[in-house]
Amino acid sequence: MRLKDKVAIITGGSRGIGFATADKFLAEGAKVIITASSQQSADKAVAKLREKYPQSVIDGISPDLSSLESVKEAFMLVSIKYGCMDILVNNAGVSESTPFTQYTEETFDKVMDLNVKGVFNATRAAVDCMVAKGGGVILSTSSMVSISGQPSGFAYPASKFAVNGLTVSLARELGPKGIRVNAVAPGIIETDMMKQVPKEVIEPLVNQIPLRRIGRPEDIANAFVFLASDEASYITGVVLSVDGMART
Repeated sequence: MRLKDKVAIITGGSRGIGFATADKFLAEGAKVIITASSQQSADKAVAKLREKYPQSVIDGISPDLSSLESVKEAFMLVSIKYGCMDILVNNAGVSESTPFTQYTEETFDKVMDLNVKGVFNATRAAVDCMVAKGGGVILSTSSMVSISGQPSGFAYPASKFAVNGLTVSLARELGPKGIRVNAVAPGIIETDMMKQVPKEVIEPLVNQIPLRRIGRPEDIANAFVFLASDEASYITGVVLSVDGMART
């Protein structure tokens, strides 16, 4: 087991990539605490995971990720109950597709508050404990559009570009303290949102992918497991593309 007895907090862990990552971490022996936008959602996901892993340590919390105070308080309670976290996965986020000429400050702030400020808040709340214990792993979900952009909804790729910058910068700053910082940039993934997209829209996208399929949440979860494990002990400051594409 690559993550045996490691304490991991996964934000946005009640569904999609976050839930798949929680599942994989538990299979690798980690103690997993997921966050969700509501305690009800967190409890529902925890109950589902406990059915599969009845002997594992699983818990759910619902701090306001846009509030540093709320996140610090929630993470402190986790530390008191389970010990200082070893792994933080910043996965919670929101997508956006509003045309630029229709953007409002409220729309922009909504994306940035969760996708950027939420990552900052969770990371800031986790770092002190990791520094005190002499090590840790911070991982974040970026996106392929942080590299390629997208034709509408500019705040989403902008927010993920910010996540990339945070990842590389903190890797330099926190590396001497024993903390590795990396990100995964998923491509088109079969989440609940993608399942609602018409087949005629999906097929042309699939034809552009050399592997000729869209990704599964488990594909991203597997990358997170590797980066969280000692197998990646000499990897930091990397934004790993997991999108089925070929690059030169």
